[in-house]
Amino acid sequence: MNDPGGKAIAVDETRLGELLTELTLEEKVGLLTGADFWSLHPIEKIGLRRILLSDGPNGVRGTTWDERDTSLLFPNPSALSATWDPEQVERAGALMGAQARDKGIAWFLAPNINLHRSPLGGRHFECYSEDPLLTAASVAGFVAGVQGNGVAVTIKHYIGNESETDRMSYDAQIPEKALREVYLVPFESGVRAGAWSVMASYNSVNGASLTDNRRLLTDVLKDELGFDGAVVSDWFATRSTAASANAGLDVAMPGPHSPWNEALVAAVRAGVVTEDVIDDKVLRVLRLAARTGHLDGFAAPAPSTTPADACEQLRDIAARAMVVLRNEAGVLPLVPAPLGRVAVLGPNAALLTAQGGGSAHVNPAHVVSPLAGLREAFGDAVAIDHQEGVSTQRILPALSADDARDPETGEPGFRVDFVSAAGDVLGTERRLASRLVFMGTLPAGTAEVRVRTDLAVTEAGAHQFSVTGAGQYSLTIGATEPHAITLTSADNDLIENLVKPPEHRVSAELAAGTVRVEMRAAIPAFPMAMFGLNHQGPRAESDDAFAAAVAAARDADVALVFVGTTDEVESEGFDRTDLALPGRQDELVSAVAAANPRTVVVVNAGAPVEMPWRDEVAAVLWAWLPGQEGGHAIADALTGVVEPGGRLPTTFPAVGADSPVLSTQPVDGVIDYAEGSTFGYRAYEQASIDPAYPFGHGLGYTTWAYEDITAAETDSGAVTVEVSVRNTGARAGREVVQLYLGGEGTGGTDPLRLVGFASVTVQAGDAAIARITVDRKTLARWDEPAAAWRVVGGGRTLVAARSAADRRLTTRIELKDSADCTWDL
Repeated sequence: MNDPGGKAIAVDETRLGELLTELTLEEKVGLLTGADFWSLHPIEKIGLRRILLSDGPNGVRGTTWDERDTSLLFPNPSALSATWDPEQVERAGALMGAQARDKGIAWFLAPNINLHRSPLGGRHFECYSEDPLLTAASVAGFVAGVQGNGVAVTIKHYIGNESETDRMSYDAQIPEKALREVYLVPFESGVRAGAWSVMASYNSVNGASLTDNRRLLTDVLKDELGFDGAVVSDWFATRSTAASANAGLDVAMPGPHSPWNEALVAAVRAGVVTEDVIDDKVLRVLRLAARTGHLDGFAAPAPSTTPADACEQLRDIAARAMVVLRNEAGVLPLVPAPLGRVAVLGPNAALLTAQGGGSAHVNPAHVVSPLAGLREAFGDAVAIDHQEGVSTQRILPALSADDARDPETGEPGFRVDFVSAAGDVLGTERRLASRLVFMGTLPAGTAEVRVRTDLAVTEAGAHQFSVTGAGQYSLTIGATEPHAITLTSADNDLIENLVKPPEHRVSAELAAGTVRVEMRAAIPAFPMAMFGLNHQGPRAESDDAFAAAVAAARDADVALVFVGTTDEVESEGFDRTDLALPGRQDELVSAVAAANPRTVVVVNAGAPVEMPWRDEVAAVLWAWLPGQEGGHAIADALTGVVEPGGRLPTTFPAVGADSPVLSTQPVDGVIDYAEGSTFGYRAYEQASIDPAYPFGHGLGYTTWAYEDITAAETDSGAVTVEVSVRNTGARAGREVVQLYLGGEGTGGTDPLRLVGFASVTVQAGDAAIARITVDRKTLARWDEPAAAWRVVGGGRTLVAARSAADRRLTTRIELKDSADCTWDL
């Protein structure tokens, strides 16, 4: 790995200034709007090469949304944060940085560091935690990992972007104290770690759109925090010319069209925007280019490539991140030897939800299902009875390339033709997926996309076909007349149309054999097209499938029930409406638990769900959205090959109504952050509400005794804490010692807040000391009248805990008052 965070990569600022003088105003402004969806304009005369950008943070998709351009699919960011280990987050970041280098990506649009304010937030799974300090630690690790490979990270979405409802227009009203103490903390951490880019979000904060918000972009981010990188807009977020340019936005994406271009040149000519403002933006882009090796005359990052063991690393990270929520009578880990028959049940057993929906989507080369992972782990010695039980998919499954053949070549897949309005074929290609997304990549003049395939029908009977996506279609199945179909979307958000598209189904009675299926899709003028062709063969009635699952559980030594969400439930573009598992999953778990007392539930979800059956089952393993190696990782966790030593990075409510902040709906265009810093675990404490599982909870596979705690203040004003813990179980394990601070606020009555954590790995019976340093800034609070940080003197309680609710040891410290504090970034 190269220099962590890229901080020591020297950039010759004098040389950057010399290159700037070689550019005309038009060339400067041309560099500040994308050349297309995913790149900036090169400028050959100064040695500036084309800079490619890619979405994240689940992996590096690249510049196309194409199943033939595969990428590593990582555990979702909440899972990474659940390791409570910045080194594991750095490890994942390093893999992403290496893959970005392989794909020629210089500018990576990750990580998403907004907070888990409400469990209903659509992008909850994309974000790290409800706590600013835990998020800040994860951010620092990720920045070091990615930028250590010479690839720019983009900390996003700056700022107050915790909701997807009306995300383009809502105004987040955030009190200054909460802004400083909570929402800015992860961004400050990213700046401290040396992040080379920040993304300005769609929403407004306190009355000003982020792309027009000079106070937050320039006064706070650039001047106060010292950020020297480039601020890029979220895609299509730039709505003005002079206002956004003067506010501190540096790059308006995507291109080639934006409110900048010729309009920004004209604004400079008219004196509304000074050329000095433009020059600062260009220098920031050139600085990023120099750091990533895209500008001649500057040292290039050391070579980097995706390691051969990347899949093994993803498997290990995913298993480590999983959280044991419940484990009665030590039913976990499973020992294969005494097991004769295992029932593997539920909708997510054979169809893992490996990732959430939206721009974070990547196309992995494969996804390992839990069913496949368990079959490999158990081998022939254990009989596996697999039953789906219930279905949770709203739309039909995509038509699989395994059953389809290109009519022209006979190879697996689909023939896709790009047709002009005159009927001319402008291009043709074989695709391996039947759900297609084109982002500015259609051949010029395309008026229709035609998808053809020969489907192998292995089972005669009633088959269902469907098309998905807003638009006009023609669907032909065999020799039948074409079906003319028009679909409209209920929402104008592009991502919602992508992830949760409208669907039209057509039934067809088919005999075994081969049938030609053809779909024609009219292409809109907008440079994005998204549509799918789907299929489902004959299947059992729902009640019969449910009964078969319960019967399998009754006959098994252990029943493993795999439940969870889908990428239509957890996605960018919209928020969830409730925390219930979709379909009849809760009913299935209860029925299986009644049939078999050794029922283990594996929850495959990125954000909290209600678990009304949690006290009915023997064990609950939270598996997150575990990425492409998820099935192997789940098997490793269930059998104890890897300890699922994760701890919850967010509070899981017993029911949604218990959540201190639940609604994500703007009222009259405003989301009021009136709760300030008191949400998540701090609000549960304040309201004396017991959650289903508290922040920081995780059992692992051993037990722990907390034996001693000491604390001392250093010369710098920091506090060092040592906590002695002993592994009292029968196997080695990892403990995360969490440190909370009490005694703050008026009368010392504020709820506890996390101020540090450390982990130790200890053999059975042994003890270890976890050492935690709490710096002066973490101890400080924002003094609103003085508009400055201040450490308020007086006594405080330090609590060493296994979770926000499981508090083991306490000690007292005395803080010295320190007003108008400043910290060097």
